[in-house]
Amino acid sequence: MTQFNETELTEAVVKSFDRTPNPRAKFLLQELVKSLHDYVSKTDLTFAEWEYAIDFLTRTGQKCTDTRQEFILLSDVLGVSMLVDAVNHRDREGATETTVLGPFYVGEHKVTAHGTDISPNNQTGERMFVQSRVTDLKGRPLANVPVDVWHADDDGFYDSQKANYDEVGASARARFITDDDGRFFFRTILPCSYPIPTDGPVGEMITQTKRHPMRPAHVHFLVNAKGYEPLITHVFMDGDKYLDTDVVFGVKDDLIAKVEPRNDPAMPDGSKANGKWHLMSYEFHLKPGGGMAPKPLGTKAAQPA
Repeated sequence: MTQFNETELTEAVVKSFDRTPNPRAKFLLQELVKSLHDYVSKTDLTFAEWEYAIDFLTRTGQKCTDTRQEFILLSDVLGVSMLVDAVNHRDREGATETTVLGPFYVGEHKVTAHGTDISPNNQTGERMFVQSRVTDLKGRPLANVPVDVWHADDDGFYDSQKANYDEVGASARARFITDDDGRFFFRTILPCSYPIPTDGPVGEMITQTKRHPMRPAHVHFLVNAKGYEPLITHVFMDGDKYLDTDVVFGVKDDLIAKVEPRNDPAMPDGSKANGKWHLMSYEFHLKPGGGMAPKPLGTKAAQPA
């Protein structure tokens, strides 16, 4: 008879999943049991520590809403999100590097005309013009490709973090469709480095462990071309002091763009510039393949991503 003690318990729990019909589910569950039991044994986990962990995970779930995903944030700061991303994108073959989706891909990304100012109500941020192009691995342009963009404002907040989000709606968030040459461009404000939300359990952990909560300045992009792998990535601002210590470990050298300060009276599309502005240029190279792009948090199942 099996003795459910420290010596035999793990094997008994692993065997309890032997009849799982789905082989992959069986493998994942059995490996999870082994890892969790190994952690408990190696650390001599106390009842108090176990109870704290249960409470922490409970509060993490309670912090989640339709437009906030505290569990994704937890995965991000533990490096799990980037590790999952890495093992699923081992061979990039010259394609643009991927990085984490982050917890702020929310709401509707409306198709927007090229050259639109997607931060028209932000009067304090320095203006920035973004010009970009989407190609295949041979540099051939990809037309009619939807590209979702979103970023934080110059105070470090995303639109969905603000109390009036439901009334005011999206800001610094849009969808562009590439032209015949694979290009898209828009106006916005220069993003800044910012802290992840620290008003929940994840922030509590970051504070208690003396880690800084900062992310380097960046713009998010999701490029979803038919016949190609969906590309989820950021473009980071060169020179940001947090590039080497990003709290979610999302920076890669190929994703750092030089952002040029400019004083030209007009931007590349001819729109008038009032004083100093910045130019960000970046080209995305897509890998052939397939896959489902994630849907923004807070969208209905019937809505396209």
